[in-house]
Amino acid sequence: MNFDIGDELRRVRVSRKLSLRSVASAVGVSASLLSQVETGKTQPSVSTLYALVNHLGISLDGLMKGMSQSDGETPDGAGYEDGHHGIVQRRNENPLIEMENGVVWERLADGGRDDADPLMVTYEPGSSSSVEGKMMRHDALEYGVIIEGTLTLRIENEVHEIYPGDSFSFDANRLHMYENNSAKPARGIWFVIGNKDSKSQDLSNLGPAKTAAPSLPAKSAVDVLNVMGDAKTRKLNGR
Repeated sequence: MNFDIGDELRRVRVSRKLSLRSVASAVGVSASLLSQVETGKTQPSVSTLYALVNHLGISLDGLMKGMSQSDGETPDGAGYEDGHHGIVQRRNENPLIEMENGVVWERLADGGRDDADPLMVTYEPGSSSSVEGKMMRHDALEYGVIIEGTLTLRIENEVHEIYPGDSFSFDANRLHMYENNSAKPARGIWFVIGNKDSKSQDLSNLGPAKTAAPSLPAKSAVDVLNVMGDAKTRKLNGR
């Protein structure tokens, strides 16, 4: 399901009683560009979209769910044509955002939860998360695996070439950018887990990288694996 993201961004902005010029200034784009995004004349880049949702105080998942519900779907998924209530989501039911420069996001089934943003992401040849070449950052952890093509992931001064079957995980508070420098589309599955403890709704997280790591939920799968690894090390050392 292809949605007009600009119309939804405008709806949220108006509901927050924010002027177009104030939002444009806060996210570092011109008022005319933001107007074109809201009217559907152009699409935002990934970095611009992250800046907008961060400033408006909403999540990507919330934005895409809002678009789904505006089309008559209910939060529990009762609007899905097969009546799967959010457990199974057909490909043609995926809320889809087409962004500037050949980047497409499709929100996958989330079971009605907001713990993470599950996405199928496509980068067409020559596309990137920022057409201006600027790195972005946001309060989240990003996990992903490439299933088709080759993608370049830049994290601060690091450059990683990711091939089919390769996975990645990093703190998205670090400055980063995705690029497809190949001649074929790159496609993968992303899980963007937001920092739910973050109180900031401004653009302070778009500046220099933070030194502190984001808070993780207690007793997460990562915590369990770390405990198991420590226990195995102690056993091997005879302790």
